[in-house]
Amino acid sequence: MLLQLDRVSKGFGRGSSRRAVLQHVSLEIGAGELVSIWGTRRSGRSTLLRIAAGLDAPDAGEVRFAGRRLTGRESDALRGEIGYCRRAFGPSDGRAVLDQLMLSQLARGASSEQATLRARGALARVGAQRCSELRPSELAGAEAVRVTIARALAGNPRLLVIDEPTLGVDHSERDGILALLRSLADDGMAVLTSTDKTAGLAGADRALSLGDGELRGTIEPALADVVPIRPAAHSESA
Repeated sequence: MLLQLDRVSKGFGRGSSRRAVLQHVSLEIGAGELVSIWGTRRSGRSTLLRIAAGLDAPDAGEVRFAGRRLTGRESDALRGEIGYCRRAFGPSDGRAVLDQLMLSQLARGASSEQATLRARGALARVGAQRCSELRPSELAGAEAVRVTIARALAGNPRLLVIDEPTLGVDHSERDGILALLRSLADDGMAVLTSTDKTAGLAGADRALSLGDGELRGTIEPALADVVPIRPAAHSESA
């Protein structure tokens, strides 16, 4: 397995106000697999994805990527193989999309020529070539999602993590985004995503329900639109 979470727990706050967000969560994802985490708002989905991407450390349990622990300074190289999709573009928002993608590559030590090739290739892969000269603030909902995916892909990751990829995306564009994620998995990349709508599970190999900090079982993606998943009565904050 490429990514392994073994009995991961995470909480926020102190003393009597401390809330358990994740409790003994175990999850495995292999190359070429698309896994979607379903849960209501404030269910802990975002926290789970950030831990899976190595951005946050669990309070207990272990995260392994390619067989190695995803913690400590020695794991920096491993995190470089994980593409976490951020919607924000930072203080250089005035730059065009192509420049934004090149900046992330230049920061990793790529030459200007390499950065340009990788950025253009990533935009082409997600079908966003026409966005290259636009500023991030000019992007429509689905365009912004495709560009954030392209920015992650430019780093040639083995695992792509994207929280709520269809959030703010027009209904008519939703299926295209989900089909893109499916195609990335079909190309051999591991993809971990989340959603609070059953329609957002389309194309997933596995869909897991998260409630009260626990993964509650597998949802059948093919039946997601007709088999409602009832959330727990009390969801914890992410």
